[in-house]
Amino acid sequence: MSRRLKQAAAVLVILFAGAQFIRPSRANPPVDTTRTIAAHVEKTSTLPAILDRSCADCHSNATAWERLPWYTEIAPLSWAMARGVSEGRKAINFSEWGGYSRTARQTLLSVSCDDVSSGKMPGPWTLVHPETKLSAQDIATICAAAKGE
Repeated sequence: MSRRLKQAAAVLVILFAGAQFIRPSRANPPVDTTRTIAAHVEKTSTLPAILDRSCADCHSNATAWERLPWYTEIAPLSWAMARGVSEGRKAINFSEWGGYSRTARQTLLSVSCDDVSSGKMPGPWTLVHPETKLSAQDIATICAAAKGE
């Protein structure tokens, strides 16, 4: 192995090791149960249970960080997971449902219907958490809520 290649490998190992000290925050914001989607839909609706099972880890303030695979603790994957949750919460946060206007809620549910119908969501998350896979009935429930049924 050439000297330059050994030096490059050593630099990469040092950078990788150093990256492990840069830890993203995994703190969940507090959840006000009066603002959650469960507090704003009919008590008999199965929608909150479906969203809790399949969407909450990325789209709520109740991310179950401890359920994540061990390798998500290793940088740079840890950074990607934290960023994904942050972006998911910005896109739609079911813990902050009460803060959205009626129009925004309908729009968010419509987009959610489109995303789950096309398979965009929950996406590759189901590879590590197969229990989050949505059934046809789950998708129908989300889409029915989007239509106001």
